[in-house]
Amino acid sequence: VLTLRGVTKRFSGIFALRKVEFALQPGEIHALCGENGAGKSTLIKILSGVHPHGSFSGEYLLDAQPAEFASVRDSQARGLAVIYQELPLVEEMSVAANIFLGAEPRRQGPWPLSLLIDENRMRRESCSLLSRFGIALEPDRLVSSLGAGQKQLIEIARALRNRSVSFARPIDPR
Repeated sequence: VLTLRGVTKRFSGIFALRKVEFALQPGEIHALCGENGAGKSTLIKILSGVHPHGSFSGEYLLDAQPAEFASVRDSQARGLAVIYQELPLVEEMSVAANIFLGAEPRRQGPWPLSLLIDENRMRRESCSLLSRFGIALEPDRLVSSLGAGQKQLIEIARALRNRSVSFARPIDPR
């Protein structure tokens, strides 16, 4: 589903990546391991569109098609998402509000009603999403009350919000 061939990235003439070869098949799980400065973050930034097409050399294919992302938004439109170690969650907001952050459903009707967030729909869809992926979290719970693993699950749920992915077994939020 994802292939890199000969990917090279330089910063001011210094190699961050040199002729990287990588292939990911459906259902596989990979770990990027290495010392500081080994290029792990640079590779992820290429995959996710942070470093746009043209800023590196080599071939990048997604579903056997060239992936020429100009931005993170382009990679997200093709179904890629990165869950970072430092999570961009709003601690004072609910699980549901964080799952829909930046894509809140709006109420139907004329302006100004259409400017209001449809919290019932957001809660209902969050509950359905969490249930579908086996994540045992209440949509109204404040993110500040959750552990690190649970917060990562919220980020994963956000990334999967518009995707139809199924898991073989439920995810334990502990």
